[in-house]
Amino acid sequence: MMTNLFSIFDPTTNIFNLSLNWLSTFIGLMFIPYSFWVIPNRHYIFWNFILNKLHNEFKTLLGSKSFNGSTFIFISLFSFILFNNFLGLFPYIFTSTSHLTISLSISLSLWLSFMIYGWLNNTQHMFIHMIPQGTPNILMPFMVLIETISNIIRPMTLAVRLTANMIAGHLLLTLLSSTGNNMFMFMLLFLILVQILLLILESAVAIIQSYVIAILSTLYSSEVN
Repeated sequence: MMTNLFSIFDPTTNIFNLSLNWLSTFIGLMFIPYSFWVIPNRHYIFWNFILNKLHNEFKTLLGSKSFNGSTFIFISLFSFILFNNFLGLFPYIFTSTSHLTISLSISLSLWLSFMIYGWLNNTQHMFIHMIPQGTPNILMPFMVLIETISNIIRPMTLAVRLTANMIAGHLLLTLLSSTGNNMFMFMLLFLILVQILLLILESAVAIIQSYVIAILSTLYSSEVN
């Protein structure tokens, strides 16, 4: 039962030995309405409003020392994860963000770039950041060890957070839908209502998780400046 349940996350669809499930990562633009490209329109104004809000928030988090245009990295990250999370809610579309292959690749590459830049350009700041202000001398070695471990596991926590949230909702939807064959009509209507509510919840989770990943990446970036 568990093997069949988790098999919904297996990228097994292929033609000519090409895994076509991962194409869902690149077809986000196909779901944008054609009217989006005709300026101005409601879709463009709404999306531009969201991006402006994100830009202002990321700019505040990065601080005055950040480079011009650095917020576009995190806005692009937010948009990419949001598209992939939403695509997974459609029937028969593979959820790429439910795999550590995607989420860990994103988080690890960002974290490595932050670390390399920070240690090469702001070495003293990176050392100072390991010991919080006011730490007693006897506790300094332990604080360095704790801060080092917490820093190393950051990409894994980012990846697992995104993957676990995507898997949990899809598993619950699949598990509930598999029980519909043995239900009476009135219970089936109740199940459909519950599934609709869960789908709304999953839509909210898709937005929240993409926002959380972008915000945490921005905070990790601001620490190396």
